[in-house]
Amino acid sequence: MSSHSDGESIKRWAFEQHPVATTIYDRDGRLLFMNTSMRQATRLSEEATRGQLLTEIVQGGEYAEIVQGAEYEELQQRIFRVLETGHVESYEFFVRLASETKAHAWIVDVVPLKDEAGRIHGASVSAYDYSEQYESRERLALLSEARSHIGASLDVAGTAREFTEVTVDRFADVVSVDLLGPVFQGDLPGSDPAEPAPLRRAAYRSAYSGSRGARAAGELGRRPTPRLITRCLATGQAELHQVTDPDVLRWLIRDPDQEARALACAVHSMIVVPVRALGATLGVVVFLRRGSRAPFARGDLAVTEDLVTRAAVCLDNARRYLRERTTSETLQRSLLPRKLPDQAALEIASRYLPAEAQAGVGGDWFDVIPLSGARVALVVGDVVGHGLQASVTMARLRTAVRSLADLDLPPDELLTHLDDIVIRLSDDVEADAAGDVGATCLYAVYDPVSRRCTLARAGHPLPTLRTPDGSTTILNLPAGPPLGLGGLPFEAVEVDLPEGSLLALYTDGLIESRGRDIDEGFDALRQALNRPTPTLEAACDAVLEALPPTRPDDDVALLLARTRALSTDQVATWDLPRDPATVATTRQSVSEKLTDWGLEELSFVTVLVVSELVTNAIRYGQSPIQLRLILPQPVAGQEGTPTRPLICEVSDASSTSPHLRRARVFDEGGRGLLLVAQLTQRWGTRHARAGKTIWAEQVLPAS
Repeated sequence: MSSHSDGESIKRWAFEQHPVATTIYDRDGRLLFMNTSMRQATRLSEEATRGQLLTEIVQGGEYAEIVQGAEYEELQQRIFRVLETGHVESYEFFVRLASETKAHAWIVDVVPLKDEAGRIHGASVSAYDYSEQYESRERLALLSEARSHIGASLDVAGTAREFTEVTVDRFADVVSVDLLGPVFQGDLPGSDPAEPAPLRRAAYRSAYSGSRGARAAGELGRRPTPRLITRCLATGQAELHQVTDPDVLRWLIRDPDQEARALACAVHSMIVVPVRALGATLGVVVFLRRGSRAPFARGDLAVTEDLVTRAAVCLDNARRYLRERTTSETLQRSLLPRKLPDQAALEIASRYLPAEAQAGVGGDWFDVIPLSGARVALVVGDVVGHGLQASVTMARLRTAVRSLADLDLPPDELLTHLDDIVIRLSDDVEADAAGDVGATCLYAVYDPVSRRCTLARAGHPLPTLRTPDGSTTILNLPAGPPLGLGGLPFEAVEVDLPEGSLLALYTDGLIESRGRDIDEGFDALRQALNRPTPTLEAACDAVLEALPPTRPDDDVALLLARTRALSTDQVATWDLPRDPATVATTRQSVSEKLTDWGLEELSFVTVLVVSELVTNAIRYGQSPIQLRLILPQPVAGQEGTPTRPLICEVSDASSTSPHLRRARVFDEGGRGLLLVAQLTQRWGTRHARAGKTIWAEQVLPAS
């Protein structure tokens, strides 16, 4: 008998002394017993609460001010459900008890109490305070999310914004990331920031609106930096503050973000953490809590330091990427023509749009190259790949094209030589184990006298032509292989262009993008070119507005050229017999033509140049021989002063090129080309399918 009594006592002691807060409810859900742990946790007595429903217990007394009715209503419903179904229910319960200053996390088990026959006579509710485990779990989850979410963007402001998205609401009410000015240019700040620190806002977010704030990323703050921030930057140590310092309050209230000023009055605690990478301080992160949320504690410092350390690595990656991308873009833009050359054959406008940051700098380029005879070469190319290697390869190809263009090669021959150059570049790159070199290119030469354009392409997108009658077509050119394959031919096509025709050359980034095929790109380009625009520059803007996104997947190079034509009174042509006697009559005809053009003061020099070139053609060339003078309209010079070239051309059927040499004292000949070189701004030779043309150009101010 005593053994049974001892057993009952032990059970009663086990219930009373068990560290898990436990209550027992009868079949109607009314309280019967609560153990010591429950009484201590709730500050309620068993006698005062016996026979009451849980919702009745929490409605009065000190609980009326602190509990959220919804939580207790849910627990009451679970008790009723367990009493009815006999199934155990477990869930997490968050509540602030009367003896606590903040809500705790509880694991609650509602268990039915049954007899040997399985009949339900009541239910027990056990509540285990697992706040420490919960907070540890949440911190680990927060750090895990930070590792996976922060750093998705290789953008300084974007990375800072990702950090605030992870930390706001889950850890703090307000988070701001302010970085030192050089970080936004991709540079490392000095190791000893001066006072006051030149902090610029990178990201701002609050749990109340989710906004980043009123200022744009990188904007310089106008508020003075308090001592605690400068101290944090100087020491590299995180600091926890309860916001009672008047200087801190004034600093918060002076925040240029209007929302921050409104929230500052309710802020009660703050953690300031320096952002450090590679031994340098990049900036500072400020965490704020306000209102009824529990203030930051010392244990939160370790969490913030772990979070900011992760963010610092990502911010430094973004900073270094920004520096490398800026360097690449600067290199690329420095290699593109800063100012398109002045010439009379075409009206030119161009645009270059870099790819989005993740894609990296590409190797797209364009160029406009004045040629002899008032002709102009247009070139657009695209090197395969992105990065510095693509930019350097682009620079080498652009230089090669200019050198080949100086030889006045036909477009198909120029691409053949360029193909050989790319193959040699690929061999050099392969030796460095950096991969192959490949490129596409479109080369066109327009002659304003014949109004004819000769084009050839090496795997490049087809050009688009809009004629003055308003029709827009895609020029059908032979594709040609991309540069670097070798051994395959290129073909040139000649197209007659009416004056005022608009020719559009571009790289594939303009017409190809994610979510749109090339045919849709061509249709959008045609529609954009058909849109009325006051200027060619406006036409470029219209094309870019209609086609690629603001940050396209690939670089975009666009070159628009509107054709001009030389009228018959701007060109004079003479067919000459191969007879030395014709030189005198030719000099007379040229002198008369210069008088008609109002250029009598150039007669002596021009007649001398014509005499030398015609004499050489008669003596060393082959029939037919032709002399042509070209006087294009004035174009803007280097200083903005209009200039006009006077071009003299002598053509014959011989392919032998003349050579400039220095005649000896007693030589009777050999001085002709030397005189031509001395009297003109430039001269040269260009070869045709049959024969050659010797040309010389004088540049004279317009009257």
